[in-house]
Amino acid sequence: MLGFLKEPVVVTAQINVNLVALTVMGLITRLWGLCYPRAVVFDEVYYGQFVSLYMKRIFFVDDSGPPFGHMLLALGGYLGGFDGNFLWNRIGAEYTMNVPVWSLRLLPALAGALCVPLAYQILVELHFSHCAALGAALLILLENSLITQSRFMLLESILIFFILLAVLSYLKFYNLQKHSSFSGSWWFWLLLTGVACSCAVGVKYMGLFTYMLLLAIAGLHFWHMIGDQSLSNVSLLCHFLARGLALLLIPVGIYLSFFYVHLALLYRSGPHDQIMTSAFQASLEGGLARITQGQPLEVAYGSQITLRNVLGKPVQCWLHSHTNTYPIRYENGRGSSHQQQVTCYPFKDVNNWWIVKDPGMQQLVVSNPPRPVRHGHIVQLVHGITTRYLNTHDVAAPLSPHSQEVSCYIDYNISMPAQNLWRVEIVNRESDTDVWKTILSEVRFVHVNTSAVLKASRLSGASLPEWGYRQLEVVGEKLSKGYHQSMVWNVEEHRYGKSQEQKEREVELHSPTQMDISKNLSFMAKFTELQWKILTLKNEDTEHKYSSSALDWITMDTNIAYWLHPTSGAQIHLLGNVVTWASANAAALVYTCLSLWYLIRRRRRIYDIPEDAWQLWVSAGGVCGGGWAVNYLPFFLMEKTLFLYHYLPALTFQILLIPVVLQHLGDHLCRSVLLKSMFSALIVAWFSSVYFVYCTFSPVSYGQPALSVPELKDLRWKESWNILIRKQ
Repeated sequence: MLGFLKEPVVVTAQINVNLVALTVMGLITRLWGLCYPRAVVFDEVYYGQFVSLYMKRIFFVDDSGPPFGHMLLALGGYLGGFDGNFLWNRIGAEYTMNVPVWSLRLLPALAGALCVPLAYQILVELHFSHCAALGAALLILLENSLITQSRFMLLESILIFFILLAVLSYLKFYNLQKHSSFSGSWWFWLLLTGVACSCAVGVKYMGLFTYMLLLAIAGLHFWHMIGDQSLSNVSLLCHFLARGLALLLIPVGIYLSFFYVHLALLYRSGPHDQIMTSAFQASLEGGLARITQGQPLEVAYGSQITLRNVLGKPVQCWLHSHTNTYPIRYENGRGSSHQQQVTCYPFKDVNNWWIVKDPGMQQLVVSNPPRPVRHGHIVQLVHGITTRYLNTHDVAAPLSPHSQEVSCYIDYNISMPAQNLWRVEIVNRESDTDVWKTILSEVRFVHVNTSAVLKASRLSGASLPEWGYRQLEVVGEKLSKGYHQSMVWNVEEHRYGKSQEQKEREVELHSPTQMDISKNLSFMAKFTELQWKILTLKNEDTEHKYSSSALDWITMDTNIAYWLHPTSGAQIHLLGNVVTWASANAAALVYTCLSLWYLIRRRRRIYDIPEDAWQLWVSAGGVCGGGWAVNYLPFFLMEKTLFLYHYLPALTFQILLIPVVLQHLGDHLCRSVLLKSMFSALIVAWFSSVYFVYCTFSPVSYGQPALSVPELKDLRWKESWNILIRKQ
């Protein structure tokens, strides 16, 4: 029974020394001197703010992309014991002792280091020689721009890591397809493809480009499978469902999980939640939640409410009125109604309170039991402090002459009757009998007499003049002009009115609410709103000193100064290896020209290379050339401030194309022994020049050692490069 113990247990393993050596070298080049400089480097000033907010659990919105990359950076801070207390206000600011610099920069550096062995394995899975794969990995290893970008608290190295991991996983899955379908390893690599794709998209939306490329390649491969007569219909259906699960459903689920964790971590109110809806703000601890907690949920006749415009642009504002009236005549000579002004005011104020009144009754308090207001009900809105009724009529608005003026009605005893009836329309209702709810309901107020809709003017610069205290214009807009979010309002603060006397009511309007009702949003509601804000909320693009165009990247006519030592000449620049960039461009050009040549010749039924070599050439071009194209060409369509680092994912794929082209030239165009020897010698000389350029620019990739003024001037190989020279 115990006979197996008589023999020793032996475990054998195959170790790829190339892979181990490349990984070690990648770690050395990315982790060496990681804490230097101990100062804020370029966009660390931007990402560091979000890390601090994670540490303090304060909600924020970053319009640059999803939260997964930020969470990984915050994980580094958490592991290092960072408390979030640092003022990220300028590049070059010295880090205080409580900032774990090494820990914050560790994950991007590890991701950058692992890109080296990933490049090696991708070329192997594309069925190129280990020599070509080794060349690809060494080019990634010695690429100065990738080294610089991966050594700081930035996201590009993490993005590139997940992109390459997704490509490698799919290639491994595809290569197992012929003989190991539905095996454990087959499922592992297929599922890892979907996970890596979702992680790439979760870091930056640029990851979507490679995800779409892999979906296209997977679709093409499945199309070829459909033509395979050896596969049954059931087998094809299983393959289709497996790919749909791994490449579509699981990535969507993982993407949602990023937001779930993000929202679970950031539960406290902060400055960024001002752009969110009242319902979202009320779900956060502190801020609006402190004001709205315990408010009555259902709006009833007699309710005292504040109305916030849903659009929130250019600033959030609330329906407001005050005792001042519109001037009899405006500056342009047009006349007004001289009624009480109604505006949209961007601050909380007692004059933002309104009372919902039943037109058939005089009371301004909530009855017992309360009578809720429903979709389609007719109401009057009474200004809480002045007790005048919200009104509109056929008089031109002060700044928008094609829209109606909105006012609070003053009876001047002239032929201008009150027109103060409004129909409540709940935009996000589930049925026509829905009750108007605090925070949750988005409503339009349609004027009964003129069918105009109460709207916050969205004209550029729609602030009233001095007579209107520079507050925002409110108008009545005809429904025929179309729907817009500026026509939609929601109740933010709410109480049940109890005081019929005006003086008592004013005291009541100044007091906080006290009742207890919870209004928590579901995760999907919060996700939908946050995702929409990320996609639509864009900061104004301003010209940056180091911004560039996509055309500048190909020839590296631009650079970015990341950091400058305050006293010495030490500095860090985002600059690539000139030889590698030029070789990558040449490889792309050679690949394109040779492919066109082969296609034309094959059309004439002239086959210059064997069929298996042609398939290898095409598949490598689809992955490497396609990866470059999808990660580069979309930038020509983007209206945003662009920087050189946006090119790095595309550059990575273009670098992988270099050994593909070199091996193809050596195998199929250098036919004689002499030509092969000469070609090998040229490759050695070329690679030596790559290493020479890497060493030459290492001082500005790592920031050390500090260079003298003449040495810095010698590094300015192009006139367009901005190498910083201190005045003596």
